[in-house]
Amino acid sequence: MSPFAFQRHQRLLTPSQYKSVFDQTEGRVSHSAFLLLARKTQPEQPARLGLVVAKKHLKRAVDRNGFKRVVRTQFRLSQAQLIGLDIVVLARPGVKELDARQLAAELQKYWPKLVRRCHTAPTQS
Repeated sequence: MSPFAFQRHQRLLTPSQYKSVFDQTEGRVSHSAFLLLARKTQPEQPARLGLVVAKKHLKRAVDRNGFKRVVRTQFRLSQAQLIGLDIVVLARPGVKELDARQLAAELQKYWPKLVRRCHTAPTQS
């Protein structure tokens, strides 16, 4: 299996999985076009990705699918550094101003920030 695959076990699939990330956010990175939320899981588990793209922000299905394609591709390429995290990417109103290359570059810049914030977050006991 390719190290850059994006398999079913690397996706957030159920509402409860999304809810756990929203309720127990340990890392948050904000951009005008998207918001990254993350929660730590087991250190040896592969990273999992969830996407939230509202029609309000990207009206056309082709635009929503393009956004998701770019995010998934950047996630696949960076998944080695994201091990042990559940990540949700939310599209924001400014997302339509970014083209695919700009979005990809911004995500590459923001993944390490998200990892840093998750690993320096205070643990709740």
